[in-house]
Amino acid sequence: MEELNVVPKKEVLKLKNICKSFSDVQVLKDVNLTLYDGRILAICGENGAGKSTLMNILGGIYIPDSGSMYINEKEYTPKMPQHAIKNGVAFIHQELSLFQNLSVLQNFMIDDLPVNRLGVINTRVIRNSISENLGRFIENIDINKRVEEFVMGQKQLIEIAKELSKKAKIIIFDEPTTSLSNKEKELLFKIIREIRESGVNIIYISHILTDVMDLCDDILVLRNGEMAGGGATRDMTIDDIVRMMVGRSLTNLYPYAEKEAPGRTLLEVKTLSSGKVLNRVSFTLKEGEIVGLYGLMGAGRSEMARAVFGLDPFESGEIFIDGKEMRRPTPVKMKEKGVAFITENRREEGLLMPKPIADNVVLAFLKELCHGKWIIDKKFTDTESDRIIDQLRIKTYDKTKQKAQQLSGGNQQKLVIAKWLLTNPFVFILDEPTKGVDVGSKFEIYSEINNLALNRSAVLFISSEMEELMGVCDRILVMRAGEISGELRRGEFSNETILKYAIGGISE
Repeated sequence: MEELNVVPKKEVLKLKNICKSFSDVQVLKDVNLTLYDGRILAICGENGAGKSTLMNILGGIYIPDSGSMYINEKEYTPKMPQHAIKNGVAFIHQELSLFQNLSVLQNFMIDDLPVNRLGVINTRVIRNSISENLGRFIENIDINKRVEEFVMGQKQLIEIAKELSKKAKIIIFDEPTTSLSNKEKELLFKIIREIRESGVNIIYISHILTDVMDLCDDILVLRNGEMAGGGATRDMTIDDIVRMMVGRSLTNLYPYAEKEAPGRTLLEVKTLSSGKVLNRVSFTLKEGEIVGLYGLMGAGRSEMARAVFGLDPFESGEIFIDGKEMRRPTPVKMKEKGVAFITENRREEGLLMPKPIADNVVLAFLKELCHGKWIIDKKFTDTESDRIIDQLRIKTYDKTKQKAQQLSGGNQQKLVIAKWLLTNPFVFILDEPTKGVDVGSKFEIYSEINNLALNRSAVLFISSEMEELMGVCDRILVMRAGEISGELRRGEFSNETILKYAIGGISE
């Protein structure tokens, strides 16, 4: 017997033959999209496939060159974001749009300030709106607290409630789980399902295909700005989606490379401690090996990496680079000694987002490019930046004109790596280098990490994804509560053992 309601009753949103170009580059070509009432539509594709451009057209940020859009069968032609809001279209961005230094109450007031006839703000209306929309997700919230005082999962719920308060009927979630713990992600999915049941329709953009399969009813796949396929989730597999995204099957998602035996120790950390964050952390990185670092949220992975690179102070311990102690390390000293640090926060710490790609590529190499004090060797800069951009396959129509903020997430991540490759370091600390990156770009980043080790560099690969660490690394260190709780070699890898070290289920 067939299930009831298999055939959707109503088209809430329809996009027909949407095209968009920037300069001479066509970003979208004849894209069609249909969002049905009561269903969650996933949009998948590699970085640069056109997902963001399509959503920016829907949100009134870009105007399409051609094509048409309809909401509830009425033509929809937004010229600015306010038009989208007025038509019930809302965004939950990967980088939340909340003002961190303002209270919850003030954030709710920013977009729509209710005033009475005398021009006095009616805070009662706002408080009722917060109670109605945010009270569904978080009980007894102090709306006078600043947003920065809440954890990431709560911030996301505040943003969702804020959009619901605008009477949103279509909400677009763009990579919403990137900074969430598993527990926070489960709560988010529960909330998304609840608001769908309340009559709000959902478009969900994500590179995490297991989440897409779990949450979404329908899938649309884009590749190079065109429709590559799609359909009901129940009729597709992850392999089907990957094949449509990249145009081929990826039989091996993790390209592990057999290497020579590890050589001399390039980085040694001894009993590094910092308050309650780090407690006597010790480990080594050897020439030609990739060492993974896993831990649950709050374990101290990023804090340890930042302390080693000299970004954050530590109270005690020793750091040795190629056998020589680094006293009071700073990022400048570590860079001079051949250490590179790829931050997990590429947008705020890794790149100058408003600057062109060419400027970002040479960021870590400016001193070496200068003749005398102030004159940069332009010819050398162009040659070397071209070489690195080609090596990492960074997609750009013009490196001197296209800004870093205009790149897709995967190409931004490659750009962060590119700026360090130019300095020829021999120790790489990579903090979540594939965060928010599609499967095709991940494969390219894994391949580059393998190349680093094959060229006898030492790599510390920090990740919250066990599978990629097991696929790429020679050893895996596990952190728990600021300590190294376990170490596994390649033949010993298993999800269960790693997780037991991470939560404290194994006693030494």
